[in-house]
Amino acid sequence: MEFLFFSSAFCEPCMQTRAVLAEMSALVPQATVRELDVANDTEEAERNGIRNTPTVIVKNADGVEVFRAAGVPSVAQVLVAAAKAL
Repeated sequence: MEFLFFSSAFCEPCMQTRAVLAEMSALVPQATVRELDVANDTEEAERNGIRNTPTVIVKNADGVEVFRAAGVPSVAQVLVAAAKAL
């Protein structure tokens, strides 16, 4: 499962999202978190329909999106998303 975390340099909520994803990663070690800066990864952001930061997208092993959160997700939300992606 892959967690795509779209962020931007001066985004305060992005720092909170980083902490949430770090906590989730400690609990779900098989999850891969990939942070993408929307200013540097514009094509990937456009391909995924990113309109604001932070946005977290969770994809299962087949690359199918099973969860999306615009804004800071809770730890509970990302843990449920991880379970859906399994």
